[in-house]
Amino acid sequence: MKILVINCGSSSLKYQLINMDNDVVMAKGLVERIAIPGTNLTHRPDGKDKVVIEKDLANHAEAFKLVVDSLLNPEYGVISDMSEINAVGHRVVHGGEYFSESVLINDEVIEAIEKCCALAPLHNPANLIGIRACAEVIPGVPQVAVFDTAFHQTMPKEMYMYAIPYKYYEKYKIRRYGFHGTSHKYVAGIAAKMLNKPIEETKIITCHLGNGSSITAVQGGKSLDTTMGFTPLDGLLMGSRCGSIDPAIIPFLMEKEGLDAKAIDKMMNKESGVEGLMEDKNDFRDIEIMGAEGHERAQMILDMFRNQVVKYIGSYAALMGGVDAIVFTAGVGENNKLLRATVAKQLSFMGVEIDEEKNNVRGKLVDMSTPNAKVKMMLIPTNEELAIAVETAKFV
Repeated sequence: MKILVINCGSSSLKYQLINMDNDVVMAKGLVERIAIPGTNLTHRPDGKDKVVIEKDLANHAEAFKLVVDSLLNPEYGVISDMSEINAVGHRVVHGGEYFSESVLINDEVIEAIEKCCALAPLHNPANLIGIRACAEVIPGVPQVAVFDTAFHQTMPKEMYMYAIPYKYYEKYKIRRYGFHGTSHKYVAGIAAKMLNKPIEETKIITCHLGNGSSITAVQGGKSLDTTMGFTPLDGLLMGSRCGSIDPAIIPFLMEKEGLDAKAIDKMMNKESGVEGLMEDKNDFRDIEIMGAEGHERAQMILDMFRNQVVKYIGSYAALMGGVDAIVFTAGVGENNKLLRATVAKQLSFMGVEIDEEKNNVRGKLVDMSTPNAKVKMMLIPTNEELAIAVETAKFV
């Protein structure tokens, strides 16, 4: 069975074609600058050289057609006919309260995704464009929506409600939704296998740390609480997002700086976090290098981030009444051994203890714990595309 996984942004289209019989990625790629001069496709077929195609594309339908042509190309393609693709799985960021699991896409599903566009204005419209582009280019092939928010729909009401007038929940569905759900679910499942326990009997804290970051308390295989909230802005400081701040800062800055709602939203999402604190950098890799070289503000950012990670892990361990394993994943979690080591040191009171040699890796599956550790600390590379493909395959 072959599943095509699609992840559409406002001007981009990522894809992977996965053979589910052996989990091999037959091809993957990225179309950038869609509807912008300088559009290009980078196509990476398994076992063949990378191909870069520069061609201006007016919309996502044209971009998807170029992807299809690349997959079928006699020289660098990987299939001979589109009938070999059994289904298409789409990453959809926001499913609101409509979806607690993945669904086969039909008109009613598209309508519900449209209703959630106000909750994810940067993501859901692009996801819908990808769904419609696929339907136009390969009509009749089953399409499945896999939602970032679905995994977190198991949170109890006392975890997802905000203490604002209840009428705003009833009117606008303002509540905690959580994101990165596909990643959290995927790595928690692998962690349970590494613990050699049924996931229903586990307490796991998953740390998806990257340019966008979130931490989730996974109890019995279900999301109990998570750091991202109504939007992906909440929780940890990120590449360009501020994370949790005192809400009173917002009206204060609006009054003092003369900012309207659109400007303050841009400030919090695009001009804060690492970007705001450093003013010219928003990549944790740069900050890590600068911190090692003695840059004071860079080190402050690293310390802020580490302390926030520790605080959330500690609070979630208390919330669940203990923890079996702490999982690090995503770009920063998988590659920053110093962060993992310092977090482990601060959590030593909980029984966290890691082997420095085992921790000296990047992006590899490993249980970093010492034999005496009471709480396991694991590095589990996330694979959201494979997780989406697995969810999609259920419907075929």
